[in-house]
Amino acid sequence: MTIRVLLADDQALLRSAFRVLVDSESDMEVVGEASDGAEAVRLVREQRADVVLMDIRMPGTDGLAATRLISADPGLAHVRVVMLTTFEVDEYVVQSLRAGASGFLGKGAEPDELLNAIRVAAAGEALLSPAATKGLIARFLAQGDVLDDGRDPARAERLGALTGREREVLVQVAGGHSNDEIAERLEVSPLTVKTHVNRAMAKLGARDRAQLVVIAYESGLVRPRVE
Repeated sequence: MTIRVLLADDQALLRSAFRVLVDSESDMEVVGEASDGAEAVRLVREQRADVVLMDIRMPGTDGLAATRLISADPGLAHVRVVMLTTFEVDEYVVQSLRAGASGFLGKGAEPDELLNAIRVAAAGEALLSPAATKGLIARFLAQGDVLDDGRDPARAERLGALTGREREVLVQVAGGHSNDEIAERLEVSPLTVKTHVNRAMAKLGARDRAQLVVIAYESGLVRPRVE
């Protein structure tokens, strides 16, 4: 299947560059361009986009607000949003993940990184670029962006629905490990890990792995480390 990509950025030149890059690939195509968040939400619905490359900072409705609107629409549950940032250490990183984004990527990323990001997001995996590791998320959450003790009671309560093995897998996901790596660590098959991940996402109402990472920190299951 061809991945349908929507470009949302207020810089026309950047959108043009992204369009040329995306349309050069046989497994993806650009189905629309938006210069602000409101237009992005409208086009996502009209063009049935699979992945949105969303700039965080745009005039009017910004990328963060647009991502929340997309995530809140049951009819757009299949849509994956990759936030684009000028600087990968961005104050809105965790907020964008909480809003429903699958991950984020610096605008200075290499072409192959951008194309891989689209494919990873379309597959429902969490996308965290090399410079934007789980440690970055942990540091943001440790700065008081959650409750004083780092726990969200509602999130913590929902963890009670998980089995012991699902909790173990969730900890590993929060550690940034792939299914293959988790399988090796827990001495089970990758398929078993995938099953546990999918069940955890269903029980916790997470759209993808990126959401699981945030939930693991917000619930207190994984404690932030501040270096």
